Amino acid sequence: FCGAGFVPLTAIFAFGSCGGFSGKNIVTVLCGDGSNQTLDANFHYPFRLAQVPLVAGNATICNRSVSATHLVGDSSSAEFFVGVATVCFLYSMLALLVYLGYMHVYKDSDFGPMFDFLITASLVFLWLVCSSAWAKGLQNVKDATGTEGISSTLAVCSNLTCQVTEFASLRTLNISVIHYGEIRSLMCFNTRNCRRVFSGL
Repeated sequence: FCGAGFVPLTAIFAFGSCGGFSGKNIVTVLCGDGSNQTLDANFHYPFRLAQVPLVAGNATICNRSVSATHLVGDSSSAEFFVGVATVCFLYSMLALLVYLGYMHVYKDSDFGPMFDFLITASLVFLWLVCSSAWAKGLQNVKDATGTEGISSTLAVCSNLTCQVTEFASLRTLNISVIHYGEIRSLMCFNTRNCRRVFSGL
């Protein structure tokens, strides 16, 4: 019951903090003659950076012709993370309904606790995997939208100085990769079911 009560909150927080994200970095190009030009690097969930235009169409930057340029990278792990969070939420709500409304049937069945234990163990494993993958994916997003990533992507930056002068707030994304949900789930998921399952062996 501990897991069924806590996991929905964790799941909602996970896909809420990640799935609704949208941010913008401002890139400043130092032209060398005392003037500057700025570019907007907009990115959002699901972080398909290769589809995000940094320079839309042919443009002139610091008197240099620049072709259409997109950010580099693709963080599909974000979708994996949100997908697993959604599945965890739906299953935990179903389990909560069973616990509250059909506990007498649940207690008298050997199949129910075993099934619940196996499904919950699988979800905890998936949560560990997707959270780890998303942590790496988030780092890739930071690298691609940072000064070094932008400079290596934008051709004009090979001769001019480019730097990100204003960063999007990644606070919610940083919080989303904290594994407190995994730790809590591992500590309390289906403790009663484990005792029932193994006591019957």
